[in-house]
Amino acid sequence: MEVSPPRGSGVTILVVDDDALITLNTVDQLAELGHLPVEAFSAAEALSILQKRDDIAALITDYSMPGMNGVQLAEAARALRPGLPILLATGYAELPEDAPTGLPRLEKPFRQEELARQIASLFGEVEGE
Repeated sequence: MEVSPPRGSGVTILVVDDDALITLNTVDQLAELGHLPVEAFSAAEALSILQKRDDIAALITDYSMPGMNGVQLAEAARALRPGLPILLATGYAELPEDAPTGLPRLEKPFRQEELARQIASLFGEVEGE
């Protein structure tokens, strides 16, 4: 028996990945969970969106992107929006030693249930409430 993932609270989440297929797949998963995803295909585009829109409630970013990696994007995003919940999605088993470990991580490839669990954790929601 397949259990459907819990519905989201309809928050707007910015998804950043330079791989369009991954971005669109994550956007689809978030929409199915009841969230309002916004896509960006580079860190620069993501920062521009954060400067223009005040409804972004969280950021999900790939780690490995050209120009600016996900950790650098997280730092720049938090400079614009202190306290912004950020989730680092990565296909790397281990991040480079100079990468801060304070960001919650979602290992690629991920299932919708894992994404839902991580989003709930970003907002301090406890399963079963």
